[in-house]
Amino acid sequence: MKPILLLIFIFSFYFYQGQSKNIIDAEKIENPIQKKYSGKIVFLTQNTALENLKDSDFLSSLVFQENGDLGIHAFFDNSLVNYLHQLEPSWTIDELLKKGNYQFSFYVDGKLIYKENLNTGAGASDQKKFKTTLRIPLLSSKNEDSWGRYLWMRFYMAHNGIDALTAGNHILKIEIKPYLNTSTIKTGSVVAEGQINLTVPSQNIPAQQIALQPIQSNSGWKVSQEKINTETIRNLNKKIAENRFKNITGIVIIKEGKLLLEEYFNGSGRDSLQDTRSVGKSFSSALTGIAIKDGYLKSENQNLKEFYDLKPFKNYASQKDNVTIKSLLTMSSGFDGNDENYESPGNEENMYPTENWIKFILDLPMTENIIGKNWSYFTAGVVLTGDILDKKVPQGLEKYADKKLFQPLGITNYKWQFTPQQKPSLAGGLRMKALDFARFGQLYKNNGVWNGKTILSKDWIKKSFTNYFTDNPDFEGYGYLFWRKVYTVGNKSYEAFQSSGNGGNKIIIFTEIPVVIVITAQAYNKPYAHQQSEKIVQDYLLPALKMSNENQ
Repeated sequence: MKPILLLIFIFSFYFYQGQSKNIIDAEKIENPIQKKYSGKIVFLTQNTALENLKDSDFLSSLVFQENGDLGIHAFFDNSLVNYLHQLEPSWTIDELLKKGNYQFSFYVDGKLIYKENLNTGAGASDQKKFKTTLRIPLLSSKNEDSWGRYLWMRFYMAHNGIDALTAGNHILKIEIKPYLNTSTIKTGSVVAEGQINLTVPSQNIPAQQIALQPIQSNSGWKVSQEKINTETIRNLNKKIAENRFKNITGIVIIKEGKLLLEEYFNGSGRDSLQDTRSVGKSFSSALTGIAIKDGYLKSENQNLKEFYDLKPFKNYASQKDNVTIKSLLTMSSGFDGNDENYESPGNEENMYPTENWIKFILDLPMTENIIGKNWSYFTAGVVLTGDILDKKVPQGLEKYADKKLFQPLGITNYKWQFTPQQKPSLAGGLRMKALDFARFGQLYKNNGVWNGKTILSKDWIKKSFTNYFTDNPDFEGYGYLFWRKVYTVGNKSYEAFQSSGNGGNKIIIFTEIPVVIVITAQAYNKPYAHQQSEKIVQDYLLPALKMSNENQ
């Protein structure tokens, strides 16, 4: 070999050898338990420090209890950042940590049930750089604060783990791999795995908790005489009674304008004022449409500069003058506010402690986003629509809403939440009975007419039920403070626009079938809340209606 070629070969060999080395020195693996179980996941019920772990602490089987304790220790032969370095050798440590973490896969009886690429923010950066062990609780009777518990909730409640772990004996297996989000998801080999035998006890549910609840008189609705698939509803009631759907308080179905199903759970009843959180945002949309119909607003295309002198507020920009009511209703105003990002200056949690929410909002900086084009969930913007309404309608928003919306619908018992200035907060928190939320939904199904009186214009409802973000891959669509959602049963799809609130609360108005569904729930801040409500609709309520249609 010529000398120059030999030099190139030697340089290339050592260069690529260097690329495969660790990017950082991980901690030394000296603990005998860690050495013995390297590459393994072990299960245990106690929070035991690594130096105190013994073989006898590790479980091969367990009687599964949802309110009990279950955690894992994972033992690796390297740190996470070094695993990620193997996937992208040219990236810096910071780049690796911003784009990568562990991938968890949950198997039940050999079948993959759920796979999650753990959010890159989960876990401390120093641990990811140096540590070669990982301890996380999955279940904690002491409510230990950990991303691991939320990971378990997503597997168990939101992605069918609870359906796989039926009464009886099962094998739960967990695998961990490193992943990097480049232009695609890159995953490495399995770096730790383990399994445990779980015995899931059966539950004895009294028959009266499973039976359909008869519709009592004096509901304010005509009662439907149509049939519903009682077996499907009984199966649903059983799962709610078994707490396999959690914190559900009410289910109402209206079909053809008549009350078909009315059920309450967990101590709730017909007269309970349900706290549906952001479901109340959709009422801002309705009240804006009513104010336009009445001439108190010219249109939803009016700009903020028509209602506020914005120059005295912080972060003034001419773009702020041109924010429209429509962009607030569609959550695309361009304000630097995103409730899904805790670092966003306009996150709703930054607003609530302030003395003046409107000042907080109008002080916010603007992003470079084009108004009306980029969607992000922005509660503060809805509060601003309420303030605009309060300024423009006679006698203020509270009296106007009662006179123009609630009284015509026959809604007399409700409670607002209020801003620090004692104005109705359209951020959410409006409480009323489940049957009254159904009235609101049926108003939209009736194209804005209630008892022969036009409350909302048909044109406004059409605008409200339009998807303004057809190119957004992250969700199915958004209108004027209504979410678009498509439910699928068999080979049929059912489009709906829905009010949606923390805890799994829903008012669902289907566009092509004569059905309105209300679900009230209190699974507040739980990662499975919305998924379980949507599963109830898709796997139980719609099939029960579908079956009744086929039998007619």
